[in-house]
Amino acid sequence: MKQNEVYISRFSAWAPGVENAKEWEEWAQDKREIIISSKSPDLAFTEPMFRRRLSQISKMTIQVVHDLLPVAEDTKILFLSFRGELSFQFKLNKMFIEDNEIMPAAFSISVFNAPAALASMAFSLKGGYSAVYPGGNSLTAGLSLAEAAFLSGESEELIFVYADEVIPEEYKDIFPGTCYPLPLAFGFVLTRKPSDLSVTSSSSIQFSALKEGINTPEDFLKRLILSKLS
Repeated sequence: MKQNEVYISRFSAWAPGVENAKEWEEWAQDKREIIISSKSPDLAFTEPMFRRRLSQISKMTIQVVHDLLPVAEDTKILFLSFRGELSFQFKLNKMFIEDNEIMPAAFSISVFNAPAALASMAFSLKGGYSAVYPGGNSLTAGLSLAEAAFLSGESEELIFVYADEVIPEEYKDIFPGTCYPLPLAFGFVLTRKPSDLSVTSSSSIQFSALKEGINTPEDFLKRLILSKLS
Protein backbone atom coordinates (compact mmCIF):
# COMPACT_ATOMS: atom_id res chain seq x y z
CA MET A 1 0.00 0.00 0.00
CA LYS A 2 1.48 3.35 -1.03
CA GLN A 3 1.77 6.02 1.66
CA ASN A 4 -0.40 8.53 -0.18
CA GLU A 5 -2.83 6.07 -1.71
CA VAL A 6 -6.48 7.00 -1.17
CA TYR A 7 -9.39 4.59 -1.43
CA ILE A 8 -13.14 5.07 -1.52
CA SER A 9 -14.25 2.11 0.54
CA ARG A 10 -18.03 2.57 0.21
CA PHE A 11 -20.61 5.17 -0.72
CA SER A 12 -24.27 5.99 -0.20
CA ALA A 13 -26.79 8.37 -1.73
CA TRP A 14 -30.35 9.62 -1.25
CA ALA A 15 -32.64 11.74 -3.42
CA PRO A 16 -36.41 11.92 -4.01
CA GLY A 17 -37.42 9.13 -6.35
CA VAL A 18 -34.08 7.26 -6.12
CA GLU A 19 -33.67 5.53 -2.79
CA ASN A 20 -32.05 2.09 -3.09
CA ALA A 21 -29.04 0.54 -4.82
CA LYS A 22 -30.97 -0.80 -7.80
CA GLU A 23 -32.65 2.56 -8.42
CA TRP A 24 -29.31 4.36 -8.20
CA GLU A 25 -27.87 2.01 -10.82
CA GLU A 26 -30.86 2.78 -13.07
CA TRP A 27 -30.35 6.49 -12.50
CA ALA A 28 -26.65 6.27 -13.37
CA GLN A 29 -27.64 4.52 -16.61
CA ASP A 30 -30.17 7.30 -17.39
CA LYS A 31 -33.12 4.96 -16.84
CA ARG A 32 -34.55 6.88 -13.86
CA GLU A 33 -34.70 10.53 -12.79
CA ILE A 34 -34.38 12.36 -9.51
CA ILE A 35 -37.67 14.07 -8.67
CA ILE A 36 -37.59 17.76 -7.80
CA SER A 37 -39.46 17.44 -4.54
CA SER A 38 -39.15 18.33 -0.86
CA LYS A 39 -39.56 14.67 0.10
CA SER A 40 -37.07 13.54 2.74
CA PRO A 41 -35.93 10.24 4.26
CA ASP A 42 -37.99 9.29 7.32
CA LEU A 43 -34.98 8.73 9.64
CA ALA A 44 -36.86 6.08 11.58
CA PHE A 45 -33.61 5.22 13.38
CA THR A 46 -33.64 8.60 15.21
CA GLU A 47 -35.85 9.93 18.00
CA PRO A 48 -39.03 11.75 16.85
CA MET A 49 -38.13 14.88 18.83
CA PHE A 50 -34.74 15.00 17.13
CA ARG A 51 -35.99 14.75 13.56
CA ARG A 52 -39.30 16.62 13.65
CA ARG A 53 -37.92 20.10 12.81
CA LEU A 54 -35.11 19.10 10.46
CA SER A 55 -34.87 20.38 6.90
CA GLN A 56 -34.60 18.23 3.80
CA ILE A 57 -30.85 18.81 3.50
CA SER A 58 -30.20 17.82 7.10
CA LYS A 59 -32.35 14.71 6.82
CA MET A 60 -30.63 13.63 3.61
CA THR A 61 -27.21 14.22 5.16
CA ILE A 62 -28.07 12.19 8.25
CA GLN A 63 -29.44 9.35 6.10
CA VAL A 64 -26.30 9.24 3.95
CA VAL A 65 -24.00 9.17 6.98
CA HIS A 66 -26.16 6.46 8.57
CA ASP A 67 -25.76 4.31 5.47
CA LEU A 68 -21.97 4.68 5.64
CA LEU A 69 -21.75 3.32 9.19
CA PRO A 70 -20.05 1.77 11.02
CA VAL A 71 -17.06 4.07 11.37
CA ALA A 72 -14.85 4.84 14.34
CA GLU A 73 -16.31 7.44 16.70
CA ASP A 74 -13.35 9.76 16.00
CA THR A 75 -14.05 9.82 12.24
CA LYS A 76 -14.28 13.35 10.84
CA ILE A 77 -16.96 14.56 8.42
CA LEU A 78 -16.19 16.92 5.56
CA PHE A 79 -19.52 18.39 4.43
CA LEU A 80 -19.82 20.25 1.13
CA SER A 81 -22.82 22.17 -0.17
CA PHE A 82 -23.46 24.89 -2.73
CA ARG A 83 -26.60 26.25 -1.07
CA GLY A 84 -26.74 24.93 2.50
CA GLU A 85 -29.89 25.35 4.59
CA LEU A 86 -31.58 27.41 1.90
CA SER A 87 -35.20 26.73 2.85
CA PHE A 88 -34.62 27.65 6.51
CA GLN A 89 -32.65 30.74 5.51
CA PHE A 90 -35.55 31.84 3.31
CA LYS A 91 -38.00 31.35 6.18
CA LEU A 92 -35.77 33.35 8.53
CA ASN A 93 -35.42 36.19 6.04
CA LYS A 94 -39.18 36.22 5.53
CA MET A 95 -39.72 36.24 9.31
CA PHE A 96 -37.30 39.12 9.77
CA ILE A 97 -38.86 41.20 6.95
CA GLU A 98 -42.45 40.60 8.05
CA ASP A 99 -42.08 40.41 11.84
CA ASN A 100 -38.76 42.18 12.44
CA GLU A 101 -37.57 39.32 14.63
CA ILE A 102 -35.86 35.93 14.39
CA MET A 103 -36.56 32.97 16.67
CA PRO A 104 -33.27 31.73 18.22
CA ALA A 105 -34.34 28.10 17.93
CA ALA A 106 -35.00 28.50 14.21
CA PHE A 107 -31.65 30.23 13.67
CA SER A 108 -29.67 27.44 15.36
CA ILE A 109 -30.63 24.88 12.71
CA SER A 110 -30.45 27.26 9.74
CA VAL A 111 -26.68 27.81 9.68
CA PHE A 112 -24.52 26.35 6.90
CA ASN A 113 -22.85 23.72 9.10
CA ALA A 114 -26.12 22.43 10.62
CA PRO A 115 -26.39 19.21 8.53
CA ALA A 116 -22.88 18.06 9.46
CA ALA A 117 -23.34 19.01 13.11
CA LEU A 118 -26.66 17.18 13.33
CA ALA A 119 -25.19 14.06 11.68
CA SER A 120 -22.34 14.09 14.22
CA MET A 121 -24.87 14.37 17.03
CA ALA A 122 -27.12 11.64 15.63
CA PHE A 123 -24.33 9.06 15.63
CA SER A 124 -22.14 10.35 18.47
CA LEU A 125 -19.20 11.00 16.17
CA LYS A 126 -16.47 12.83 18.06
CA GLY A 127 -14.01 13.48 15.24
CA GLY A 128 -15.43 16.90 14.41
CA TYR A 129 -16.46 18.20 11.02
CA SER A 130 -15.71 20.84 8.41
CA ALA A 131 -18.49 22.51 6.40
CA VAL A 132 -17.24 24.09 3.19
CA TYR A 133 -18.55 25.99 0.22
CA PRO A 134 -15.97 25.50 -2.56
CA GLY A 135 -15.06 28.54 -4.60
CA GLY A 136 -16.61 28.87 -8.02
CA ASN A 137 -19.27 26.23 -7.37
CA SER A 138 -16.51 23.68 -7.95
CA LEU A 139 -17.10 20.13 -6.81
CA THR A 140 -13.54 19.37 -7.91
CA ALA A 141 -12.22 21.92 -5.41
CA GLY A 142 -14.22 20.21 -2.68
CA LEU A 143 -12.91 16.78 -3.62
CA SER A 144 -9.35 18.08 -3.62
CA LEU A 145 -9.92 19.61 -0.20
CA ALA A 146 -11.21 16.30 1.14
CA GLU A 147 -8.19 14.46 -0.23
CA ALA A 148 -5.77 17.01 1.21
CA ALA A 149 -7.48 17.01 4.61
CA PHE A 150 -7.36 13.23 4.73
CA LEU A 151 -3.74 12.86 3.64
CA SER A 152 -2.53 15.57 6.04
CA GLY A 153 -4.21 13.93 9.02
CA GLU A 154 -3.57 10.76 10.95
CA SER A 155 -7.07 9.26 10.84
CA GLU A 156 -7.65 6.02 8.97
CA GLU A 157 -10.98 7.24 7.57
CA LEU A 158 -12.81 10.43 6.59
CA ILE A 159 -16.47 10.82 5.63
CA PHE A 160 -17.14 13.11 2.67
CA VAL A 161 -20.75 14.26 2.19
CA TYR A 162 -22.24 16.48 -0.49
CA ALA A 163 -25.86 17.67 -0.07
CA ASP A 164 -28.20 20.29 -1.50
CA GLU A 165 -31.94 20.53 -1.05
CA VAL A 166 -34.82 21.54 -3.28
CA ILE A 167 -34.93 25.25 -4.14
CA PRO A 168 -37.88 27.23 -2.68
CA GLU A 169 -40.39 28.29 -5.33
CA GLU A 170 -39.57 31.92 -4.66
CA TYR A 171 -36.04 31.35 -6.01
CA LYS A 172 -37.02 29.35 -9.06
CA ASP A 173 -36.75 32.28 -11.50
CA ILE A 174 -33.04 32.51 -10.72
CA PHE A 175 -32.44 29.28 -12.62
CA PRO A 176 -33.22 29.50 -16.35
CA GLY A 177 -34.96 26.79 -18.33
CA THR A 178 -34.17 23.27 -17.13
CA CYS A 179 -31.14 24.32 -15.03
CA TYR A 180 -33.09 23.81 -11.81
CA PRO A 181 -30.70 22.26 -9.22
CA LEU A 182 -31.59 18.78 -7.99
CA PRO A 183 -32.19 17.81 -4.35
CA LEU A 184 -29.46 15.25 -3.75
CA ALA A 185 -27.10 13.94 -1.10
CA PHE A 186 -24.31 11.42 -1.38
CA GLY A 187 -21.29 10.44 0.63
CA PHE A 188 -18.33 8.13 0.71
CA VAL A 189 -15.62 7.01 3.10
CA LEU A 190 -12.02 7.85 2.28
CA THR A 191 -9.64 5.28 3.71
CA ARG A 192 -5.98 4.29 3.57
CA LYS A 193 -6.80 0.58 3.47
CA PRO A 194 -7.91 -1.26 0.31
CA SER A 195 -10.77 -3.76 0.42
CA ASP A 196 -12.87 -5.79 -1.99
CA LEU A 197 -15.25 -2.82 -2.26
CA SER A 198 -12.56 -0.19 -2.64
CA VAL A 199 -12.11 2.14 -5.56
CA THR A 200 -8.40 2.90 -5.67
CA SER A 201 -6.78 6.03 -7.02
CA SER A 202 -5.32 3.91 -9.82
CA SER A 203 -8.82 3.31 -11.18
CA SER A 204 -10.91 5.29 -13.64
CA ILE A 205 -12.30 7.55 -10.89
CA GLN A 206 -9.07 8.59 -9.24
CA PHE A 207 -9.13 12.14 -7.91
CA SER A 208 -6.88 13.46 -10.68
CA ALA A 209 -9.21 11.99 -13.30
CA LEU A 210 -12.26 13.40 -11.53
CA LYS A 211 -10.92 16.88 -12.09
CA GLU A 212 -11.39 16.39 -15.83
CA GLY A 213 -14.91 16.82 -17.18
CA ILE A 214 -16.77 16.88 -13.86
CA ASN A 215 -19.20 19.80 -13.85
CA THR A 216 -21.83 18.79 -11.31
CA PRO A 217 -22.24 16.51 -8.29
CA GLU A 218 -24.49 14.33 -10.46
CA ASP A 219 -21.62 13.82 -12.93
CA PHE A 220 -19.36 12.60 -10.15
CA LEU A 221 -21.96 10.32 -8.59
CA LYS A 222 -22.80 8.71 -11.94
CA ARG A 223 -19.14 8.06 -12.62
CA LEU A 224 -18.72 6.57 -9.16
CA ILE A 225 -21.72 4.25 -9.50
CA LEU A 226 -20.80 3.12 -13.01
CA SER A 227 -17.23 2.39 -11.89
CA LYS A 228 -18.61 0.04 -9.25
CA LEU A 229 -20.66 -1.78 -11.89
CA SER A 230 -17.75 -2.24 -14.30
